[in-house]
Amino acid sequence: MGGDLADVRLWAGELDALHDRLVHRFNREEPRQSALAYMRGLVAPLERKNGWTLAEEAGHEGPDRIHRLLNRIEWDADEVLDDVRDYVVEHLSDREAVLVVDDTGFLKKGLRSAGVRRQYSGTAGRTENCQIGVFLAYATGRGRTLIDRRLYLPTSWTADRERCRRAGIGDEVAFETKVAMAKAMVRKAIADRIPFAWVTADAAYGFSKGWRFELEQADVFHVMATTRHDTVVTRWVLDHPVHDLFPGLPRQKWKRRSCGDGAHGRRIYDWARVEVRPWHREDRRHWVLARRSVSRPEEISYYIAYCPAGTTLDELIRIAGSRWAVEECFQTAKQECGLDDYQVRRCPGWHRHMTLAMAAHACLTVLRARQLDTEKAETDPPSSSTSASPRSDG
Repeated sequence: MGGDLADVRLWAGELDALHDRLVHRFNREEPRQSALAYMRGLVAPLERKNGWTLAEEAGHEGPDRIHRLLNRIEWDADEVLDDVRDYVVEHLSDREAVLVVDDTGFLKKGLRSAGVRRQYSGTAGRTENCQIGVFLAYATGRGRTLIDRRLYLPTSWTADRERCRRAGIGDEVAFETKVAMAKAMVRKAIADRIPFAWVTADAAYGFSKGWRFELEQADVFHVMATTRHDTVVTRWVLDHPVHDLFPGLPRQKWKRRSCGDGAHGRRIYDWARVEVRPWHREDRRHWVLARRSVSRPEEISYYIAYCPAGTTLDELIRIAGSRWAVEECFQTAKQECGLDDYQVRRCPGWHRHMTLAMAAHACLTVLRARQLDTEKAETDPPSSSTSASPRSDG
């Protein structure tokens, strides 16, 4: 949001409205006010957003109140997150929404922060000493924001219960793969009746046949990236490698399409699809999609899709492209809401910070959606009762 006084008043007022939905989760006035101060600090134009700078922004004498909020005062971050998610659904609800799963890394020094170890971070593009969080984004045509999060705990942590206790990780917490965390978050969204139509994820998650089967059994439509070595059932083979489906495809089957705007403009590729699992129910289809680079045609990525029978290639491309919505969420939440700017080591503190940062990001997303609605209303011509004839059912 902009830095002028009107913008400041706008986001401050919206944060107050969101905060009003959360206050019943705190037993005392101090944590209620500290939570509001924390969220205000996260969206303030501060170079760094740590305990000291947030305390100064709130007018506190020191960071003690901020530290108590994250580390010592009793409150349930999952319950607060439920309120944040309900706020998102209330303002951005869309039955055609896409749930997007992905993880992001948080670079850390030392060995004491919960879940930290040397592991691959997609954010850094290399192996680093970091924490990994698995997130679920809610993507609609009016905006996208994060609605769930889990801290990934490697086996080097879950196998050392004493180390876990020091980091606030209960003895009941067992090792979970990132895919298992993704499954749990999507299951929760389904159980809580979050309106959406599709699920998508990159190949680190989409290669899981077990998860794709679970989604299919629940009749949840999905377009999941996968690896070239994944296999599918075809008319000819039970385990047909997906990369073998496309070399003999006629040239006219490839369509040049954009799958959305990226940091450097429209993302344009050549796309094709091949139907698989032909003996399934008549109103559903299974497809393998191929996405081929225009400038480097040897570079091909693959997707597995489960969808209604009438779904077009363009629609599947749109869903595949919507996966970048979560990357946009990570970027804006880190740049504008301090998602990665925290100084907590214990697992509960990590989830608390993430929850409040996600609340701040949701608030800004809702404000931007309203701004887009206003701009659209101002540019669209006024409707006229004589400009269109009634729809005929004849």
